[in-house]
Amino acid sequence: MAGTLLLIVALAPAVAIVLILALRRPRAAEFFNLAASIVSLLAALPLPLASYDGPYVFWRGYVALDPLGAWATLCSAIVYCLASIYAIGYMRMLDEEERLARFYMLFAAFALTTLIGPMMNNAGLYWIAIELTTLVSTFLVAFEHSAESIEAAWKYIIVVSGGISLALLGTVLFYWAGTFVIGATYDMTWSTLRAAAPHMSPVLLLLGFLLVLVGYGTKVGLAPMHTWLPDAHSEGPAPVSALLSGALLNTAIVGIVRYLAVVDAARVGPIPRDTLLAFGVFSLFVAALFIARQRGIKRLMAYSSVEHMGVMALGFGFGGVLGVAGALYHMLNHSLNKSLMFFGAGSMMRSYGTKRIGAIRGVGSHFPVVGALWLAGAVAITGAPPFGLFASELTILRAGFAGSGIWAAIAMSILLIVIFIGFLNHFRLMYVEPAGASHPVPRPVSAWCVLPMWLALLPLLVLGLWWPEPVWHFLSAIAGELAVPGAVR
Repeated sequence: MAGTLLLIVALAPAVAIVLILALRRPRAAEFFNLAASIVSLLAALPLPLASYDGPYVFWRGYVALDPLGAWATLCSAIVYCLASIYAIGYMRMLDEEERLARFYMLFAAFALTTLIGPMMNNAGLYWIAIELTTLVSTFLVAFEHSAESIEAAWKYIIVVSGGISLALLGTVLFYWAGTFVIGATYDMTWSTLRAAAPHMSPVLLLLGFLLVLVGYGTKVGLAPMHTWLPDAHSEGPAPVSALLSGALLNTAIVGIVRYLAVVDAARVGPIPRDTLLAFGVFSLFVAALFIARQRGIKRLMAYSSVEHMGVMALGFGFGGVLGVAGALYHMLNHSLNKSLMFFGAGSMMRSYGTKRIGAIRGVGSHFPVVGALWLAGAVAITGAPPFGLFASELTILRAGFAGSGIWAAIAMSILLIVIFIGFLNHFRLMYVEPAGASHPVPRPVSAWCVLPMWLALLPLLVLGLWWPEPVWHFLSAIAGELAVPGAVR
C-alpha cells in the first residue's frame, strides 16, 4: 500500500511531463499538469498514516517512507496542487500561449523533484535530488525572459550551486567518517549513518555537519546565504514563487534535520544546535530589516520566507517534542500561507501592472474578495491569531523558553513583533486610497486565481483554531524518532 502511494505521487507528474511533451498544446498542458497535481495530492494525503509504523524501504533501499519524509512530501503536494490551479489563471495573463506547454512541463518536473526529495533514503541521492530542483527551477525563474528575470536566474544557480557544493563536501566527510567504522564501501542510508555515528570521529562529523548546514542552508534561504531568494522569488512567475517557497525550502530543510539527527546520535556537543539557532535568529534579524524597508511586493514575500525558514530552524534547533512538532506544524502552515500570499501578490502585480508597493493602492475597494483574502493572509503570515502560524510559533517559543535556548526565544519574540509591524504597514498603504488620487483601473482577477486563495486560507484558519490530536501525535512521533535516548536538551 505505502509503496503504491509513493509510486503514484511520483508517476503522476512524470506522466504529465511525457503527455505535455507529446502534445505541446497550451490547454492540454494546463489540464495534464492540474490532473497530475490532484492525483499526487490524493496519493500524498494518506502517506503520513501509511508511514506511522515506518520507515518502509523500497527499490533496493534507495527510497524510504518515514514520517518526516511523508510530512514534507504532503506539504509539497498541497502547494503543487494549489499552484497548479492558480497557474491556469495567472499564466493566461502573460500572453505566452506558444510557451505555455514548456512552462507546464518544467513546472511538473520541478514539483516532481520536491515530491521525491524527502523520500531519498541515501544521503548521496538526496544531494542529487536537491541539485535537480536547482537545475529545473532555474529555467522557471527565467521564464519571462526579461533582463531582470535572467539576472535572477543566473544569481540563483550560481549562489545555490556554491552552497550545494559545500553540502557535497560535507556529505563526503560523513561518508569518510563512516569508512573507519563500517568499511571502505557501504550504503550511505540515514539509518546506517545514525547507527554508526556514536563510533565515528566527532571532528569529522562536526565539520561535515557545518558544511551541510551552510550548503543546504543556502537552499533553505537561511541568512546570510539567502541572497538568491529575493531575486528569484521576485522575478519568477507567481506560481513558481509559491512552489519555491512552499515546497522547495521544506525539501531542503529536511536534509538539515536528518543530518542533525546523525550528529545528535554521535553526541558531539552543543555546537550543531547552537549554530542552527544562530542561523535562525540571524535570518529573523535580516528579514526584519528588509521587510521594514521593502518596496517590491514579491520581494516582501521573499523576505517573509527568510523569516519563516528562520523560525523553523529555531524549532528544530530547540529540539524536543515542542520544538520539532512546532517546526513541522509551521512547515504545513507556512506552505499554505505563503502560497496564499504569492497568489495575491501575483494577481495584484498583474492587475496593477507594477511590482512597486507604492503604486498598488485601493486594493480593498477594487477587489473586495481577493483583497479580503490577501489581507487575512497578511495577518496570518505575521503569526497573528487565530491562524495556524500563531499556533506553531507559540509552540516553538514554548520549546525555547523551556530549554537552554532562552536567548534565541527572546530574540525571536522581539523580532517577530518588529516584522509584524513592518509587514502590515505595507498592507496599510496598499489598502488605503488617498483622497483625490487618480490610478488606472486594475485588470480583473480570474476565478482560477481566487479559488486557490480560498483553499489555502480556510485550512489555515482551521489549523489555527484547532490543532487536530492525531496530527499532534504524528508530529510528536517524528520528534521521538529524531531524539537520542538519554540526551538532555
